[in-house]
Amino acid sequence: MYNLFMSRKATMIELTPEEQSVLENWSRSGKTEQRLAFRSKIILAASEGKENKSIANDIATTASTVGKWRHRFAESRIGGLSDDPRSGVIPKYDDSALEKRILETLDKPVPYGYATWTGPLLAKDMGDVSGHKVWRILRHLNISLTRRHSWCVSTDPEFVPKAASIVGLYLNPPENAVVLSIDEKPAYRLWKELKGG
Repeated sequence: MYNLFMSRKATMIELTPEEQSVLENWSRSGKTEQRLAFRSKIILAASEGKENKSIANDIATTASTVGKWRHRFAESRIGGLSDDPRSGVIPKYDDSALEKRILETLDKPVPYGYATWTGPLLAKDMGDVSGHKVWRILRHLNISLTRRHSWCVSTDPEFVPKAASIVGLYLNPPENAVVLSIDEKPAYRLWKELKGG
């Protein structure tokens, strides 16, 4: 069979400093998916001016495989090293629908016994989504569960005058006086409920 990648001169690969850094990290890191590390080694060798056959001999693969990834990188740069979507395979999740479900779940009260939502807790509550997928969506939406803030609104009709008095004490305390402020936090109330207090 006629092989397109072996029949012509190999595509020249010139890397930007950023691409060089990314590919070197991928090729060396034990945490990188093996296929991606393998393809990174091909591109790094190609950027040194090596021919497909020479690279193939060095990393125990075929010249056509080297040619394929060299060509894909030349066309699409680093994004070209990812796998193509397989035809006929339906994605397990629709990200926009999943984003909506995650946001709706975050609006629900936290399950009893927990102070705040976490990635694994969200995944468990949703039932059909992995914790990894939840974290990926949260990062995409720029949501940090550890940096969520909430404020308690007082229902006391005398809250404003009381608050003004306390602020006044802080700003202008009486001579030889100590001003203390004690706040019962929601987590303390939860602890008291769990202890039966």
